[in-house]
Amino acid sequence: MQKFIVQKAQKLRDFTDETYAQGSFAFARLLRSKDIRVNGVKIGENIALHPGDEVVYYTTEKEESRACFSEVYCDDNILVADKFSGVNSEALFRIVQQRYNARFIHRLDRNTCGIMVFARNGEAEKDLLAAFRERRAEKWYETLCFHPFKVKQGTFTAYLLKDEKNARVKIFEKPYPSSEKIITQYSVRKTIGEYSLVDVCLHSGKTHQIRAHLAFLGNPVVGDEKYGDEILNKKYHVKRHILVAKSISFEGLSALSYLNGKKFVSSFCAEMPF
Repeated sequence: MQKFIVQKAQKLRDFTDETYAQGSFAFARLLRSKDIRVNGVKIGENIALHPGDEVVYYTTEKEESRACFSEVYCDDNILVADKFSGVNSEALFRIVQQRYNARFIHRLDRNTCGIMVFARNGEAEKDLLAAFRERRAEKWYETLCFHPFKVKQGTFTAYLLKDEKNARVKIFEKPYPSSEKIITQYSVRKTIGEYSLVDVCLHSGKTHQIRAHLAFLGNPVVGDEKYGDEILNKKYHVKRHILVAKSISFEGLSALSYLNGKKFVSSFCAEMPF
C-alpha cells in the first residue's frame, strides 16, 4: 500500500504517472480491480482529482518491487540513473529524492529510456544546471526511424513552436513568431528495409525536439504516436516510441571538475521491435 496527497487538480492517470512509477505500470490492473482508493472510496475509472485528495494504491508485492531505473554511477555529489521506458521523470525523481536526497536537473519523455543525471547537494546542482544551460553537456541519443534518410548525416537547424494546449510542438524551416531555434545533429548507422538506426546529438534541448525534428525531416521515430507514421506503427504494432538517451558527458564543470570528460552510458539500445 502506498499513500499520496494530491497537490494540484489533474486526472488520476496523470497524477499516477507523475507520482508513483509502480502504480503507473500497474494502472490498468489497479483500476480493473478497484485497488485504488480516493478519499477512502474505491475507484475504477480515471477520475478528476483535486488538491488535498488522498490517493491510496493497493499494489501487489510483485508490482511494488518492479524496477523503474538502475544506478549507473553515484557518489556524494551526483546520481546517474538509467531510466526505464514508461516511467515519468517526475515519478523517478520522487524515488531518487527519497533514496538519495537527489535534486531534479533535467527530464526525459516518459517513453524515452536512458541516462538521467541528478544532483545530491546544492553545489552540484548549481554546477550541473549551468552545464545544461550553457550547453556544456553533450547528450547522444539512439533511435529507430522509419524511411531511408535522404541525407545520411549532418547538423540541421529549424524552429520549434510549443502548442501547450495540445501538448505538442510544431517545427518550421524559418523563424516563426514565438518559436525557438533548435539544432539537431544525426548520423545514420544503418538502414534495413523500412527503418534506420540513427545516432542523434542535441545542440539544443527543447520539448520533443528529436521526435518532432526528425519527423519534419521525413524520418519519424518508430512507435511515435504523436509525430510518427501512424500506418507503419500499426503495421508493426508499435505503440511506444523507440528512443534512448544513450550517453552524456560534461565539460567545464567546476565543483564537479573530476567528472569533466567522463561519459556515462545507458545499458539500453534502440532495438527493432519487429
